[in-house]
Amino acid sequence: MDIPDASAACRDVLDALSGAIVADESFFEDILLGLLSRGHVLIEDVPGTGKTLTARSFATALGLSFSRVQFTPDLLPSDVTGTNVYDEGAGEFEFSKGPIFANVVLADEINRAPPKTQAALLEAMEEEQVTVDGDTYPLPDPFFLIATQNPVEQEGNFPLPEAQLDRFNVKTAMGYPDMAGEVELLRRRAGRVEQDPSVGRVLDEERVKGVRDAPEDVRTDDDLLEYMAAVTRATREDRRVEVGVSPRGTQRLFEAARASAVLADRGFVTPDDVKRVAGPVLTHRLVLTPDAKVGDVAKSDVLDAVLDRVEVPTVQGSEAAT
Repeated sequence: MDIPDASAACRDVLDALSGAIVADESFFEDILLGLLSRGHVLIEDVPGTGKTLTARSFATALGLSFSRVQFTPDLLPSDVTGTNVYDEGAGEFEFSKGPIFANVVLADEINRAPPKTQAALLEAMEEEQVTVDGDTYPLPDPFFLIATQNPVEQEGNFPLPEAQLDRFNVKTAMGYPDMAGEVELLRRRAGRVEQDPSVGRVLDEERVKGVRDAPEDVRTDDDLLEYMAAVTRATREDRRVEVGVSPRGTQRLFEAARASAVLADRGFVTPDDVKRVAGPVLTHRLVLTPDAKVGDVAKSDVLDAVLDRVEVPTVQGSEAAT
């Protein structure tokens, strides 16, 4: 699928979601950035904003299978990945697939599960496979994980380790709708019998694969590559940061910037693409110093300061070259 077709397909998905769910379009775009960059998305927001509905609606619009895993303190890794079950008739063990075997998987309230269960997702997120009792099983293609966590309720929670946070290409938040949006939500509810809105199928599995291939055709000039590397390296040099963005994060920034260009129906990356995706891609990868935490320094403020002081390249002739 070429870039214009991929961009049009993404626009159709965004239109379908916006017609059913009241939220800023930038939120839906953040999730699409994760899909297009072949990564996964973490949504951090309070209960009741529509995170589960959004994940299910995305799967429906994309024409993909969907599975939801409710993470709880007693959830075991095998409850996610699956386990070997003895078949008395055949006299042998057979692998029973867990809920991770779907195209779109919602890991709901992921920070409520113990670290061992959280870690069961690492192989799935990185290699799109799971290993059970020494045997490896490939996950469906495409595989896309959407995880949610509640930032308010801390009792009984297990914060995600930095290694796991680093596996999420994008971290975003849905947020509360404004006054007009909340009234529109009530208006839509009054106009239907079902409690939750429904989204129609827009794409299918093959078209989703084509959309995900489109960013590979996006050109990124050397000065943009140097700009991205300079931004991530600057996070490591900020005195308020204990651990800056890793090289993996630099690569994810590059992949998300190309995905942003596809959403904009453009065949080349611009500095604005890098700035657009820097927040969702890089902020959650920063580990602040204890002094910065005590001083209530926000990670987003640190990243904004980095973007302000790193020189932005001047892109010339990009439009003419496409």
